[in-house]
Amino acid sequence: MKLDLPESANRKPPSETRVVVAMSGGVDSSVTAALLKEAGFDVVGITLQLYDHGVAIDKPGTCCAGRDILDARRVADHIGIPHYVLDFEQRFKEQVMEVFADTYLAGETPIPCVTCNDTIKFKDLLDRAKDLGADALVTGHYVRRLDGQKNQGGQAELHRGMDHSRDQSYFLFSTPQAALEMLWFPLGACTKDEARAEAKRLGLDIAAKPDSQDICFVPQGKYLDVVEKLRPGALDAGDIVDTDGNVLGQHDGVIKFTVGQRKGLGISAPEPIYVLEIDAKHNRVVVGSKADLLKRALTIRDINWIGDGAHMPEGGFECTAKIRSMSPTIPVHVTPLENGRAEVHLKEPYAGIAPGQACVFYDGERLLGGGWIEKG
Repeated sequence: MKLDLPESANRKPPSETRVVVAMSGGVDSSVTAALLKEAGFDVVGITLQLYDHGVAIDKPGTCCAGRDILDARRVADHIGIPHYVLDFEQRFKEQVMEVFADTYLAGETPIPCVTCNDTIKFKDLLDRAKDLGADALVTGHYVRRLDGQKNQGGQAELHRGMDHSRDQSYFLFSTPQAALEMLWFPLGACTKDEARAEAKRLGLDIAAKPDSQDICFVPQGKYLDVVEKLRPGALDAGDIVDTDGNVLGQHDGVIKFTVGQRKGLGISAPEPIYVLEIDAKHNRVVVGSKADLLKRALTIRDINWIGDGAHMPEGGFECTAKIRSMSPTIPVHVTPLENGRAEVHLKEPYAGIAPGQACVFYDGERLLGGGWIEKG
């Protein structure tokens, strides 16, 4: 299988090019490290300990826990590269887990994988890679990093993975341009089946290892337990109300709900009802009809722009956008506002725009950036 590397990777011979591979212990990062080693690069593997691996060591379906650290170490030994484990547990708790809990308490729906990329992987880990004299920090994400056109400034570009069913570009929308210049994603042009086949060919004992299904620090998807542990009292009861404020029922914690949710409301009604808003300030959940859920505009904050130029076009622009990670792209018009914000107008009404999620912009296959959805 051919590695999907930017042209700039050929500036030096592979043997003189040091690459640090973020090894989670899974198939993708293991294959990435092995293929780079096979191609003659000077490979260093780094695995992050992000939470108490003694607690999580026997829990499948996670990453960066004890079992995965051991798997990464075995792969590194097998392919003959140095391997380091960095204890980022405290900073992960402060920068990712606590933000995750506070976002839910604010009535929003978090994406901790993006927060982790922003603070841990492409900031702290990137700094460690530089300390090790690396030319690139490499991950097993299914996304493509290309060198830009020289006549347009030549800055690195991020594109969707060739296999759209595995594409992870949505989770990388907030990658700073400076970090992107040093990142490689060698699996961007392959499929998961191809990656597993390569793992088997290379003799890696993780070739059949299942994919991670849960947020790494929320095994079995029990995020309520995590939030309650970090923020006692997060499951306080309150009212479920309609758009006029009439009480329709009770809830036992606003963190159990997200905008667009239909099931689990515990309310009988002649027509289907949906969660329209999480009013964390007043500890209530607002519900209504499908028509009430449809929106044609939203605002976003903390925009990261990695399209051409230093900033979004001042006069606005047309593009496509993803409102949720698993949703298809939809046509939009973006109007920049002050203080890193923008208004996004949707060409067709959309149901279930959830504050705390990301609105991510694309020009064809190229990722342009995006921002965090604000409450309306």
